[in-house]
Amino acid sequence: MKYNNLKGSLILGAAALIWGLAFVAQTGAADLVPPFAVNALRSFIAAIALYFLHLILNRKAKEPFFPKENKLRKKYFSAAAVCGLFFFVAVNFQQFGISFYPKGVETEARSGFITALYVILVPLFSAFMGKKISPYVLGAVAVAVVGVYMLCFSKGFTGIYLADLLVFICAVCFALHIMAIDEFVGITGGIKLSIMQFLVCGVISGILSLIFEARDITLANLYSALGQILYLGLMSSAVAYTLQITGQKYAEPSVASISMSFESVFAALGGWIIMGNGLSPTQIAGCVIMFASIVLAQIPGFSKKK
Repeated sequence: MKYNNLKGSLILGAAALIWGLAFVAQTGAADLVPPFAVNALRSFIAAIALYFLHLILNRKAKEPFFPKENKLRKKYFSAAAVCGLFFFVAVNFQQFGISFYPKGVETEARSGFITALYVILVPLFSAFMGKKISPYVLGAVAVAVVGVYMLCFSKGFTGIYLADLLVFICAVCFALHIMAIDEFVGITGGIKLSIMQFLVCGVISGILSLIFEARDITLANLYSALGQILYLGLMSSAVAYTLQITGQKYAEPSVASISMSFESVFAALGGWIIMGNGLSPTQIAGCVIMFASIVLAQIPGFSKKK
């Protein structure tokens, strides 16, 4: 396969920009709408948008969404259940974490960079499954720990928040989610898998929202958060995911990973420019170190390709 890394990187960079700014939208929505409700709404919006995209792309072939063969259909359901559950847990831990940060904390930067640790966790989990782990990855983990400390604990251990732990659990779940997608996407296709996982996440989040959050949801707040929720559903979920699929057709895997990891940089910049959340010099250094660890983790891929 011929790669056009520049073209792929630009497309994936656009996706990373959308995902990074989504942290600003999530922070704004968290002040108005409970977490389960936010993720239910964004998931249903994304599923509907991607289903229409699927209909457009499939207008000539007119193939059914689910295959007729029972064995293959069961694999579709397995893919929906596994990827949907990992996605549900990841986005809800992330949203709860964002909503739990106290006022005055640089929410976008902290949550964005901690979430980006999934880039390092994926090869680590692969090593636990018997795959050889590169010394570069081990070094990246050590560097990342230093970066996390400088970003999150710049004021000492009193600077640790419950929200940091929740977002880290989100990063773990996203790493498992990425591995699950790698397992199933060849069976279902990217858009179909995305639609199914959004539906699973939307249904579970919606049920939990009705049980635990019904009293906290008002039409006035939903209307006030409509812009953020639409951005999360249409841009962060539907559009950015499509850009990711398209970009990865052109960029080598290692280049693609680095391009997408810029999500964390855009999250910090979005929080600074849009929300006015400044960072201390120590925290800025922590951000740089964490991003360096993400890049360091990708070196084995470049060496192997070379």
